Amino acid sequence: MEYEIKPIRRHFNRLGLMYFLGTLLIFGVQYACVFLIGKLPFLQLYDMDAWLFATMLPMYLISMPLMILLIRRVPAVSVEKHRMTFLQWLTAFFICYSIMYLSNLVGVGLTFLISLIKGSPVDNGLADLVSGISPWSAFFIMVLCAPVLEELIFRKLLIDRTVKYGEKTAILFSGIFFGLFHGNLNQFAYAFVLGIFWGFLYVRTGKILYTICMHMAVNFLGSVASIFLMKSMAYDELMYASASGDTGALMQVISENLPGLMLFGLYGLCVLGFVITGIVCLAVNFRKMKLRPAEIPVPKGKLLSAAWLNAGVILFSLFWIIQIILQLLQ
Repeated sequence: MEYEIKPIRRHFNRLGLMYFLGTLLIFGVQYACVFLIGKLPFLQLYDMDAWLFATMLPMYLISMPLMILLIRRVPAVSVEKHRMTFLQWLTAFFICYSIMYLSNLVGVGLTFLISLIKGSPVDNGLADLVSGISPWSAFFIMVLCAPVLEELIFRKLLIDRTVKYGEKTAILFSGIFFGLFHGNLNQFAYAFVLGIFWGFLYVRTGKILYTICMHMAVNFLGSVASIFLMKSMAYDELMYASASGDTGALMQVISENLPGLMLFGLYGLCVLGFVITGIVCLAVNFRKMKLRPAEIPVPKGKLLSAAWLNAGVILFSLFWIIQIILQLLQ
């Protein structure tokens, strides 16, 4: 049985509008914070950690909770719940880490090609931010705050409201919306792939805690662990000594920070091991990753126009595509 297209289009339009309004809330609150920091003398912040908390905490404490309330106004269905064993979760983590790492290489490559075409480097705000903050700040914002709210918004709330039109549709929305939300091409590449995979895990388990924990683990390895290792190996001093061409100074920096360099090498071996293990696990389990048919099948050939070509979804997508383009042109 096929359903009429108009109610389906209205549903996706309303859902897209809620995500677009939530995006405006996020930008509005953050710009208000930046304005206050600039205008009020006693709020002048010169420390990167203080700036991070002043601009990011309002998003996680004000904007995103309000965005959740907006999205919850759209009707949803419950996803059937199933338990994962620890071994299944660990296997999924290795797969997730490997596809994240490989897709990140694709994003870096695309960004590099664009930088060659435009004749100047593409600004990487995330890399600058991560290198300038403390591991504790990264842990609080990127490991505790971001995974919980992002998984609720881009996995549970989004998939609960799209899965009745098919798991494929729900997972694709989860990946694209999550990727676009990061606002730059490099992060879009791996966030899109992670969004697809975590969306698949959620429709299979119905338990958002599994993807929250996986999101936390990925962010921990990519932010807290890397910041700690970069500081322990005196990364800035090492790069400066290497660029100067002074072999004596370079060897001195290496000898003074040998334990940190060895720890960084061990971290690199662990990353390589995770990636190889994940590729093997994906190859072994790929044929088992099946998607169920839609509860409410969209008329044949109408899915694109119903789900994507409506004002709400177009506004959300166009807003973030413009942000990505602006980031590439900076």
